[in-house]
Amino acid sequence: MKLSNILRLALLTFTLALSSCRSHKVAEVDSQPVVTNPIQDELLSKVDSHTQRKATFVGSKMKFSVTVGDQQLSLTGNLRMKRDDVIRLQLLAFGFVEAARLEFTKDYVLILDKYNRQYLKAPYYYIDFLRNSGINFNTLQALFWNELFQPDKEVLNEEDMKKFTTSELGEDEAIINFEEGQGEQLKSKMFYSWLVNNLTGRIKMANIMYRDQTHGNTQLNWEYRDFKKLGSKPFPSDMVVTLTTPKKEVTLGVKLNYLNNDSFNDTRTRVSDKYREVDIDEILKRFMAL
Repeated sequence: MKLSNILRLALLTFTLALSSCRSHKVAEVDSQPVVTNPIQDELLSKVDSHTQRKATFVGSKMKFSVTVGDQQLSLTGNLRMKRDDVIRLQLLAFGFVEAARLEFTKDYVLILDKYNRQYLKAPYYYIDFLRNSGINFNTLQALFWNELFQPDKEVLNEEDMKKFTTSELGEDEAIINFEEGQGEQLKSKMFYSWLVNNLTGRIKMANIMYRDQTHGNTQLNWEYRDFKKLGSKPFPSDMVVTLTTPKKEVTLGVKLNYLNNDSFNDTRTRVSDKYREVDIDEILKRFMAL
């Protein structure tokens, strides 16, 4: 596959994932909410104990794979994250040439297409699919860091934790659910769930789902595998993200090698004047023409 097509496919996967970021297979289980009780509190406490609160930085070399329909590609790259500040993915072609960069901060999304010397930089609310899907920096950070989250919440306090419901599945597994609002006060068609180990509290899978009776459901399934020690706590070194829409399925794999807590100073990418700024429609139009 040509470098241009590799780059387009890689970036298309991210834009598709972000534009439709919504659910997974766990949500299909008919779980019954359990009234808050000591057992539920204990499970939520176990899950919360895995949060990497003392880690400011997480970095790693990564192997990146994408499957869109019958097209497949594999790239290497780097993942760098600073808590509450930035998530950056650098995609390398041929193992050493940076072909693309994706940078997520609290204020904006940056997609840097180095091959075509163009970029998109915009706040989350400016991009329709991010705003409509309820995706922001906090959501993405929690997904990458293997943590629970609630939309628009930077930190979950004791009262926030009470808004989760749980149900056991047997075989040492349980589901944690969250919906915005209660009863008739539900704010949207967005549903969030996590599959966890009932004994350890480790998150095995995260799910965001959008239910649409007219156009069909869209699901994002974020699976965590092969936990390795990072600092004093385990961190997933293998993540498999599956996006399922009524029209297609996209699978993204991120395998992390050499996990570390090394700090870095260049938390913001400076875009050269030689790059042309484009809007999301133009980027999608180019990437869709694979």
